[in-house]
Parts: sequence; structure tokens; C-alpha cells
Amino acid sequence: MNSILPVLDSVRSALSVGFFAAGVVLTLVCAADWMVRTRRLDPFGRVARFFRQSVEPLMAPVERRIVRAGGLPTSAPWWSLAAVVFGGIAFLSLFDFVRGQLVGIAYASQTGSRGMLRLFISWTFAVLRIALLVRVVSSWVRVSPYSPWVRWAFVLSEPILRPLRQIVPTLGMVDITPIVAYLLLGLLERFLVGVA
Repeated sequence: MNSILPVLDSVRSALSVGFFAAGVVLTLVCAADWMVRTRRLDPFGRVARFFRQSVEPLMAPVERRIVRAGGLPTSAPWWSLAAVVFGGIAFLSLFDFVRGQLVGIAYASQTGSRGMLRLFISWTFAVLRIALLVRVVSSWVRVSPYSPWVRWAFVLSEPILRPLRQIVPTLGMVDITPIVAYLLLGLLERFLVGVA
């Protein structure tokens, strides 16, 4: 496992540099495409023709979604850039998460059964915290609690939130029990890992 970590670190560094370089290039391309679309550049010049032939077909799916949502087609380059930036951040975060889990597994396997128990406790509480976050975000975007995408989060978090709702008052229209539950889960996890 110790031989894999330097390889993963070098891959992570290469991915970071690659995503940053792609972001810079895409920023320049999106700025030029936006200038062509808003006629800040000559719409009949070479640059405009190049972008209409090469770049705009790539932006067409984004543009269609924006127009369907009631937006302006001229904002398609910026939405494309935002999608690539957030996608890169999400990919790097997922890579870091997998690397962290591999390090945790290696450490737990070296420390024996106590290490594996601590790892299991950590994973259990991580799933519960993710369920709380999914539940909160799904309430913001108004996803049905019966949707198969979020039902698991409601099933896992409701036994935690139901008793807290009887104790913790709401602040106006805001239910703060998920925040309290998140903090309590962190404290309980620390306690159980310390005892194990």
C-alpha cells in the first residue's frame, strides 16, 4: 500500500495541473465565444467563423438546456465553463475521498481488529452524515421524499431527526434539527472511536 500512495499523489498532482490548464484554456475559449455571440467581435471575421464552425456545435446541448429553462443563449459559454469547473472539483474531491479511504483501510488493516472496528464506525457515521446532507439538499430543490434517488436518505435520517424535533425548537420556518443531528453524530463518532 505504501508504494501505491506516491503514485496516487503524483496522479493527483497531474490531474490538478491538467484541470487547471483545461480551465484556463476553456475560460479563454468561453470568453471569445461569448464575445462572438454578443457581437463584441466582428460577427463576419475569421474568429467568429471559427467559433461558429468549431465551438458552437459543442455548446449546442448546453444552449438548448438554457433556452428551455428560459435563459439567454449568449450565456451558454459561461454555463459550460461552470459545469467543467464544478465537474473538475467534484472529480478531484472524489479522487481525494478514494485515496483517503485507501489510506484508512491500510491503516486499519495494520492495527488489527480494533482498527477495522474504528474504520467501520467511521464509515457508518459518514453514511449517516451523507444521508443528512442529501436530505437537506433535496428539501432545497424540492425533490419528493419518495423519489428513489433520495428515499434512502430519508429512511436513514428520520430515526435520528424524529426524536430531535421533539427537543429542538424551530427557528421561525427553519428546521435546525439536521444541523444539530450532524453535530451530534460527529461527537458520538469521536466518542465511539475513542472507546473502540
